[in-house]
Amino acid sequence: MVFLQGTRVTHPWGGEPRAGAEDQKSCKPVPFSCCPEEKALTVVSWCLATVACGSTKCPGDLALTRSAGGNKEHMWKPGTDFTTMRCLIHPLLRRLLGLSPQCVPGGLSQSECPILSPKQSSLRQSCSARPRLVTATDVVKYWQNVFETNGIPEARESSEYILAFVLGAKTFQSLNSKSLHTPLTAVQQEQIQQLSNKRLERMPVQYVLGEWDFQDLTLKMRPPVFIPRPETEDLVSLVVQEESQKCEKNSGLCFPVSVPHPVILEIGCGSGAIALSLLCKLPQSRVIAVDKEKAAVDLTRENAHRLQLQERIHILHHDVSYNSAKQLLLWGPTDFIVSNPPYVFHEDMASLDAEILRYEDLGALDGGDDGMRVIKTILALAPSLLKDSGSVFLEVDPKHPNMVENWLQAHPNLLLVLRAVHKDFCGKPRFLHIQKQSR
Repeated sequence: MVFLQGTRVTHPWGGEPRAGAEDQKSCKPVPFSCCPEEKALTVVSWCLATVACGSTKCPGDLALTRSAGGNKEHMWKPGTDFTTMRCLIHPLLRRLLGLSPQCVPGGLSQSECPILSPKQSSLRQSCSARPRLVTATDVVKYWQNVFETNGIPEARESSEYILAFVLGAKTFQSLNSKSLHTPLTAVQQEQIQQLSNKRLERMPVQYVLGEWDFQDLTLKMRPPVFIPRPETEDLVSLVVQEESQKCEKNSGLCFPVSVPHPVILEIGCGSGAIALSLLCKLPQSRVIAVDKEKAAVDLTRENAHRLQLQERIHILHHDVSYNSAKQLLLWGPTDFIVSNPPYVFHEDMASLDAEILRYEDLGALDGGDDGMRVIKTILALAPSLLKDSGSVFLEVDPKHPNMVENWLQAHPNLLLVLRAVHKDFCGKPRFLHIQKQSR
């Protein structure tokens, strides 16, 4: 039998090839008989190469020499490159022989790898033992462990959202069995790694993906524009419910009156999530969306165009103040004012998650010492902006309902009454319905 030549790299069992320095310089053949382990490795390598190549002929780097006595002796030349042969060896045999795997899920190199515990290092090796057969399930488990090791909140959800996004799905749970067990391409693995690296920097998943769903709408997201929270969807639902009740009351009259299309003002539009959702839920409505940040105004405009709602929305770059009534009455008095204003107490800002503090616009969160700086401005403007019996819907801190009620009682000239306090899905008082009284 003819054996493969060896390699100059350190052998898996430790130590350098048996040839001395002088032999390496002269590339004098060294018998395999002096190293049984090398001989065994070469036998396995050549057999696998034979199967892979479909031929019993030796590759070009095989060597066969004769000893001085004329008997054939199987030799190798120190200094011969063994890269080609290593690529032919099956990963399982590489592991049996003690060789390290050549790649990891997502294309991570050793130098790029985040902090890994021994458990995750073992997982990494098990995943990388089959470099071209990494599945969606493998990747989710791998990155979940990496995120957990690096203290990333919602590690499992983060890895699932990233994987689903790369595969073109909304959620990991919506992927079918075939998608979960089909090997990922190298391009997909690279994309997952790039997105996951951003998450490792504590970037919110919404910014990592560049989009997010809100009330069945897919909206573009980018920092530092405020990310709409899930509970804010209930704020939209309350406005829609109030408008529906008004229409029902009118239709129940003996002589129904013509009701004009509702005009809605949103103060602090951010990405446009609330304004655009209301336009979709109330097809006859028109919305004026206002924000003091140009980045937010631009993103709302972009999302409006993507959803083809730009004809029914007027977007203003404006910092609302006590003197803003004239600029906001573009279409006359409004039926609703809706806002998710900055309401975090200033003293609580420092305790917010790193994702928020590093990436989001803190001006969209900081409500001042009592969390009511913008809330008070909205309520002071409301009487001059609303129609009679018009409503204000606000999202607030759970401590605010009593504070707002006391403030309204201290300003009776505004003719505003707190009609209802609604809880969010966590059972916390979160939404206020304030109505303008008829004169």
